[in-house]
Amino acid sequence: MSAVFISKYNSSRFILSGFPGLEVNYLWFSIPFSIIYTMVLSGNCLVLHVIRTEPSLHQPMFYLLAMLALTDLGMGLSTVHTVLGSLWGFVQDISLDACIAQSYFIHGLSFMESSVLLAMAFDRYIAICHPLRYSSILTNDKIMKIGVAILCRSTLLIPPVIIRLKFLNYCRPHILSHSFCLHQDLIRMVCSDIRFNSIYGLALVISNLLLDAVLILVSYVMILHAVLAIASQEERTKSLQTCVSHICAVSVFYIPIIGLTMVHRFGKHLSPLVHVFMGNIYILFPPLMNPIIYSIKTQQIRKRIQRLFYLKEMC
Repeated sequence: MSAVFISKYNSSRFILSGFPGLEVNYLWFSIPFSIIYTMVLSGNCLVLHVIRTEPSLHQPMFYLLAMLALTDLGMGLSTVHTVLGSLWGFVQDISLDACIAQSYFIHGLSFMESSVLLAMAFDRYIAICHPLRYSSILTNDKIMKIGVAILCRSTLLIPPVIIRLKFLNYCRPHILSHSFCLHQDLIRMVCSDIRFNSIYGLALVISNLLLDAVLILVSYVMILHAVLAIASQEERTKSLQTCVSHICAVSVFYIPIIGLTMVHRFGKHLSPLVHVFMGNIYILFPPLMNPIIYSIKTQQIRKRIQRLFYLKEMC
C-alpha cells in the first residue's frame, strides 16, 4: 500500500466513489447530473409555491403533496454537495461525522417519503370509499397531526442505529460505494460487532418501508373493491383516475429501493458501476419524477402551473 492510501485508510475520512474507471468522463457526467438536480430543486419548489399561493389547493390531498415535495427537496439538498462535488473534482472524501449525518438524512427522508405515501393512500381510500365523510374525517387539524406523526416516526426511530456508527471500528478500506453515505455501506467497513445495527436496521425497514408497502397495497385492494361496486363505467374510470398519480409515485419510490436492496444483498459479484447506477436512481429518481407526475396527472396543479407561466409570458 502507498503511504497516501495507508493515511486515508487509518483516518476517519471516507473516499467517495463516483463512477469507478470512468473518472476522465466526470465533466461530461456532471452535465446531466447538474440538469437533474436543477429539475429536482426547481420542480419541487414550483409544486410547493403553487400549493402555497393557490387557495383552492388548500385541501388535505395537496397538503400531503406538499409534504412529499418537501421530502424530495430535502433528499436533493442532502446529496447534491457530494454527488456534484465528486463529479466536479473538488470533493474526494468525507469525514465520518459528515458521513453519519448524511446517512441519517438520506434514510430518514426515505422513511418520511414512505410514510407520506401511506398517508396519501389513506386520503385516496377515504375520498373514494367514504366521499360524504371526507371533509369531516380529514380536517386540517387531522392533517397537521398526521404530519407531526410522520415527522416523529421518521426522525426519532433512526438515531440509535445511526449514532452507534460513530463508535464502531472501521478497519477495512474507507472507500464508499457511492458519492454519498448509506448505513449499509458504512457497516461493511466495520470489524467490530454489528449485530445491533443489523437487527435494528432490519427492524426499521420492516416496521417502516415494508409495513407501509403492505398497508398501501391493502388500501388499494379496498379502493378497487369499492370502485367495482359502482354501477357506472364512467364513474369507475373517474374514481380510478384520481389514484393514478399516487400509484405512479409509489412505483417510482419502491422500485428503486427494491433494486438497490437486491444489488447490495445479492450483487457483490456485479460491476461497481451497477451499484453506483442503482444508488443514484434511489436518491434522484423519486424527487425528479414526483413533480413531473403530479404536474401532468393532477388537473388542479397542471392548470395552476400553466396559468403561472402564462402570466410570466404576458409580463
